[in-house]
Amino acid sequence: MTAVRASAFHRLAWAALALTFAVVVLGAYVRLSDAGLGCPDWPGCYGQLDVPDEPHQIVEANQNFPHRPVEPAKAWKEMVHRYFAGALGLLVLALAVLAWRRRGRPGQPVALPLGLLALIVFQALLGMWTVTWQLKPVVVMAHLLGGLTTLGLLAWLVLGQGRYGARDAALDGRTLRGYALLGLVLLVAQIALGGWTSANYAALSCPDFPTCQGHWWPPTDFGEAFTLWRGLGISYEGGVLGNEARMTIHWAHRLGALAVALYLGWLSWRLLQGGPSRAVRLAGGVLAALLLAQLALGVANVLLRLPLPVAVAHSGVAALLLLALVALNHLLRRPETDP
Repeated sequence: MTAVRASAFHRLAWAALALTFAVVVLGAYVRLSDAGLGCPDWPGCYGQLDVPDEPHQIVEANQNFPHRPVEPAKAWKEMVHRYFAGALGLLVLALAVLAWRRRGRPGQPVALPLGLLALIVFQALLGMWTVTWQLKPVVVMAHLLGGLTTLGLLAWLVLGQGRYGARDAALDGRTLRGYALLGLVLLVAQIALGGWTSANYAALSCPDFPTCQGHWWPPTDFGEAFTLWRGLGISYEGGVLGNEARMTIHWAHRLGALAVALYLGWLSWRLLQGGPSRAVRLAGGVLAALLLAQLALGVANVLLRLPLPVAVAHSGVAALLLLALVALNHLLRRPETDP
């Protein structure tokens, strides 16, 4: 009976992980298709649990929200994202309840599922503030990082329950642990920069590559570009920054991409050349492949002027890179007592 329940917990964690990835990609799709304010209220849409699409519903919604006329296509994108996020919240709640009921059993994680539940609640608040504070960039970026934190923690939970990998990786890979952890930290910082770029509508501020508006080092204004708080009551849809500040954000994201690419490229090479186990060497190969794909998508976003499928794929591969580095860190830190 115990094995069946443990397997059920593991499968539930896998389902939550897969759904979180879908929510992250859907969130990128909503943000990049300018549908973040497709529903001007929260948690419903124009006062409904679905999108008003009947003529009388649209008339009533437009009367109640005259500043934001109904655009059904954008509203549906936003609501589908909310439905998926709500389903994820229920899954994480089920994980937390199951973990609490099994808290006395050996090997059953409790703190992590409960922490995930608290994180999901905070994510819901960030989702609400994203709408009610009209796409404030610091909230949009925090919402993105919260989603990716959820993804990473669920991956850690899944890996811990499944005992994936080989014990020799943890025993012989101690010297790689610091490198892997630094790689994860650098990637998270770069993802935050990407979120800041997207939230400030700066993705096309440098339409050429590798230069930026013809400059190898464009005019910059870091103070204006990275002011996190500008008060309330401002709509950030379309962005509020001038050209120079947006160029600064885009250029910082490019420089960050170069630094992270060099470091992760070196880390991949190190793992492929001297990984302590086959699993670690495989992780190095996966990391290298994802890194190349991400660099290609980033350049394509600039040269093709941010086509929606490429931009969404760029966000999706960033999430996969995060998963790869979480898996690598877990592999190198498995307890030596694991069978």
